[in-house]
Amino acid sequence: MTRLIILACVAFVVVGLGQLVVGAVMEPMVQAYGIQYGDGGQLVMHQFLGGMLGVMLAPWLIGKIGKKKLLLSALAIMTLAEAVYVSQPSWAVMLTAAPFAGLGFGTTEAVVASFIISAAGRNANVAMSRVEVSFGVGALLMPLVGAAFINAGYWVTAFGVVSVLSAMTLLLWIIWWPSILDRPVSQGEAESDAQKRNRMSRSRMAMVWLGCGCFFAVYVGFEISFVNYFPSLLVQNNGMADSAASLSLGVYWGAMVLGRLVSGHVADRWGSGTYMMFTCISSAVIFVIMGGVDSANGLFVLTFFAGLVMSGMYSIALVFVNRAVPGLSEKTTSLMMVFGGIGGALMPKLTGWFLDEHGADATRWLFAVIAAVMLAVIIWALLVAMPGRRKQRAQAQAQNSV
Repeated sequence: MTRLIILACVAFVVVGLGQLVVGAVMEPMVQAYGIQYGDGGQLVMHQFLGGMLGVMLAPWLIGKIGKKKLLLSALAIMTLAEAVYVSQPSWAVMLTAAPFAGLGFGTTEAVVASFIISAAGRNANVAMSRVEVSFGVGALLMPLVGAAFINAGYWVTAFGVVSVLSAMTLLLWIIWWPSILDRPVSQGEAESDAQKRNRMSRSRMAMVWLGCGCFFAVYVGFEISFVNYFPSLLVQNNGMADSAASLSLGVYWGAMVLGRLVSGHVADRWGSGTYMMFTCISSAVIFVIMGGVDSANGLFVLTFFAGLVMSGMYSIALVFVNRAVPGLSEKTTSLMMVFGGIGGALMPKLTGWFLDEHGADATRWLFAVIAAVMLAVIIWALLVAMPGRRKQRAQAQAQNSV
């Protein structure tokens, strides 16, 4: 299990780096190609669509070619696509390579997450939190790496870093493949999961997926909107320089990394449902306060606490829904990531439009409204999922007493 967690952490660092690299070098890339920012956004969209395709196809591909071939293929595709970026080909080729890069990132993230949740069992909260720490480290480092290469005049080398690290990750998974993933599921465990699923009606299972999926859509869309537009709010509201405003993202991701170090342990102690309620309530309170605060220092402090309370939401919610619908980790994990991707695609567009139409002050209150919506959605998701969870626990206790 230790080997699996180490390899998963390495893979998630690379995914974190890769998903932010285009944004980190967007400015010099646009200038080098003589294109508009909208064209750069098109590259991001192509990569995003490839990631969505990878996430959706992952469960089916696991059944067709197996876990090992799928993950190694995804890492290889990621390596090659980033290598194409390094060569600075024509813009048409860049747009063609982008979906393949996204396919590699999305498939790797979905497959590795399902590996961890399936193999970790009762320790899934802690294991997923550790892996998510690695993603946060990658996301935190990429802007720094990109800035260093931009200052040196070799911005395209940032893609090369991701390609080399992807290749190294591929070799690590080939040489050090975790044997725990080849271990067949015990008949008793498979039967137990099947019995739990059979006790759930199809409509209840669909409602659990829908409720939790809506949470993932709101959470991912909210997070992407916040990290993309909050520096602009600081520039417009507080007159900060671009470089100083961008430090808010370092504060946010730094708090994310710190929070993920302990979120799994806290969720195990409190219970996943209680943890999700507490963090969503705290998040709503923080963003409501943020709506009325004008001080730049105060906003930086609130940004830190926002990153802290939101740090474990994604991984803990992913474990929660997998436990609510047991034995379908690949399908459930991919489905939740698809919902997250939809929110990540749509909500930033809404936020950008709102910022253009209503200004920075109103956008801070929009964040508060979204945080309140996220709280409402998690209450709904927990109400839908908890009856089934209570039945499963009661039946397990009855069987143990016999």
